[in-house]
Amino acid sequence: MTPPPRWLFWHRRDLRLADNRGLALAAAATPALTGVFVLDPVLLEAPDLAPARLWFLVESLRELQQSWRHSGSRLLILRGDPAVVLPDLVTRLQAEAVVWNRDVEPYGRDRDRRVQAALQARGCRVETVWDQLLVEPQALRTGAGEPYRVYGPYWRSWRRRLEQQSQLESAAHPGLEPLPPPTRLLDGAAELWQGLALLDLQASPKGAAAAGPDPAAAAPLATALPPLRFAGIDLCPCRPGERAAQSQLQAFCEGLASRRPAGAAAIPLCRYEPDRNLPAAAGTSGLSAALKFGTLSPRQAWAAAQRARELVLDLGGAEEALVSIGVWEQELAWREFYQQALFHFPELADGPYRPQWRHFPWENAPERLQAWQEARTGVPIIDAAMRQLQESGWMHNRCRMIVASYLVKDLICDWRLGETTFLMRLVDADLAANNGGWQWSASSGMDPKPLRIFNPTTQARKFDPEAEYIRTWLPELRHVNSVDLINAEISPIERRGYPAPIVDHRQQQARFKALHATLPRP
Repeated sequence: MTPPPRWLFWHRRDLRLADNRGLALAAAATPALTGVFVLDPVLLEAPDLAPARLWFLVESLRELQQSWRHSGSRLLILRGDPAVVLPDLVTRLQAEAVVWNRDVEPYGRDRDRRVQAALQARGCRVETVWDQLLVEPQALRTGAGEPYRVYGPYWRSWRRRLEQQSQLESAAHPGLEPLPPPTRLLDGAAELWQGLALLDLQASPKGAAAAGPDPAAAAPLATALPPLRFAGIDLCPCRPGERAAQSQLQAFCEGLASRRPAGAAAIPLCRYEPDRNLPAAAGTSGLSAALKFGTLSPRQAWAAAQRARELVLDLGGAEEALVSIGVWEQELAWREFYQQALFHFPELADGPYRPQWRHFPWENAPERLQAWQEARTGVPIIDAAMRQLQESGWMHNRCRMIVASYLVKDLICDWRLGETTFLMRLVDADLAANNGGWQWSASSGMDPKPLRIFNPTTQARKFDPEAEYIRTWLPELRHVNSVDLINAEISPIERRGYPAPIVDHRQQQARFKALHATLPRP
């Protein structure tokens, strides 16, 4: 009997087996399927690789490698240029095809073109599909046939598209329905893997033989990675791996104990609005890194939200709960809006969308930038947020907007300095979302509102009225009363080494507006 052809599935930002569109395509073609992850030096050695993201990646790969073994096959982890590593692997294994899920980022798209050309030059078949978005970026256009540049119309078109996809679901076209993981895959014979420069997350750091049922001698992954220097594992709300993502999704959309413990009020998703804006509350899903690395698919998130909606309707349709679910759906749409924007306008990765902002006279005072990065601005809500980022590798989204506005419009520093700082620290930093968020805060992006300035005192008063968040991350100020913490008016005797505000918000607001007025009109 002729053995089935061997195919390879190349993982990138889809570190899961369940509801992985490209993987499902490959598994439907042949059971002789091998997973591959390539540690790309271009990404691993980038100066903006956050220790938190490296930790999340390594732990997610550790679980993924085990999951592949349980499925009957294996995940090969190699290091090098994918355009060299993958064609060599195809030749070595005599693989017939390589499958992967498409990317939206400029580097990823260029890399994929190089890999595809190199594979096809060796006679290898290449299959690619969209997986990381509910709606692929080319699917939505304005009435003029252009990509969307404004979120509101995009959201309405995106929502209609999802409704259409739900109505068209079938066995052949699953639409939004999450797919099960592949099972009963076929591994290759032991000699197939001999001589490969494999890396194994189950191997010891000292180079002991790989643990588990893998006969290949594999080096420990730690030998191929930068040192893991993330100290905020216990504080980070984002948990690596496919199993943790499913657990967090269930807790957020269904509640911890059961589907109906005390009605919709016991389900965090049903309190998302207004809890999502309160940094002291556990009001968000904590799934941002899972969506970034693909330990969770957007279809799984969407399906969980729809189940929660059905439950609320069964319980009488509480308006507050339905609004909350709708707001979370809009957040999923924001993610996809920024992804399609980067896909259609890759130049966003290099600078402002609005060309007049290329001429803005940024002051970029290094001592002010450093004070912001080190949580020493003298404004408690700013410093609490930056301390959270320092210590946990994550920051509440409301606080991301507050600190971004402060850096750009109070300290008058180029938004790209903040964008890079976030990339260097955030566990969930995603080029599209990070860039989109910073350009939104800087007023240089696609948002139609020309000038938005956050007052940090007003923001703290509205979203941290008892200064709980401030005291959590600035414990040295726990003795200060809430009003003074919110207003950043701490007496010298109570500061105890904490700095006075480095700038005056009103003065800086006026200065920023004056500088903005000098920009050429579009």
